[in-house]
Amino acid sequence: MSSKQHEKAAISLRDVCVDFPVFNAATLSLKNRMLQSMTGGSINRGAHGHVTVRGLEGITLDIRAGDRLGLVGHNGSGKSTLLRVLSGIYHPTGGTAEIHGECVSLINISLGIDPEATGRENIRLRTAMMGLPPAESRARMEGVIDFSGLGDFIDMPFRTYSSGMQLRLAFAVSTAIQPQVLVMDEWLSTGDEDFRHRAEARMRSLVDNTEILVLASHTRSLLEATCNRVIWLEHGRIRASGPTQDVLDDYFG
Repeated sequence: MSSKQHEKAAISLRDVCVDFPVFNAATLSLKNRMLQSMTGGSINRGAHGHVTVRGLEGITLDIRAGDRLGLVGHNGSGKSTLLRVLSGIYHPTGGTAEIHGECVSLINISLGIDPEATGRENIRLRTAMMGLPPAESRARMEGVIDFSGLGDFIDMPFRTYSSGMQLRLAFAVSTAIQPQVLVMDEWLSTGDEDFRHRAEARMRSLVDNTEILVLASHTRSLLEATCNRVIWLEHGRIRASGPTQDVLDDYFG
């Protein structure tokens, strides 16, 4: 293992902003613009008439090894955008984001899945997207197949699977490695009762052994049981940040 892999995970955001361009903005009705303003960040028009929606504004945040950070806020408050910045999917349009440590994002476990490819081929594709070298992907292949419970279907095209089978494979491959940083949008649980029990055990093991957890959730009991810190986002800004119980008491009223 390289010395880099021995380094503790750490995340540092400084005055981070994320802007999204709005194309064909002239066709947006006043009603739609008002709804966007009320449910997300601010809408801005530049000197050249280009319209952008600001998803995050002025986010300054430090996360260290051992932190279990919860994110709360209404839909459109910036939680998903912040999760994508923390997992390296989005790059800030303003400010800086330094992310140290191997990160796995469970925001969209079906990301990178090819419907025409077989289950086995999709395991190779998804693990490559997660940063695993080919040799390590091959070493984990049988374990992923066994956990998914797909048997001979693993060599059939993904599009032929039932929705439950598709979710089982996506979950199995997405949780196949133990990351230093784990980023989640709600708690993953899927499949029939037997698979759900195994999925719950694997999720708990990932959470317990990761150095940093960032979890966005609307479930108070889950946040209380899992997180030692919580951030409340509103319109792309941090409204409150602190110990879990203090922030949740304010947020839930």
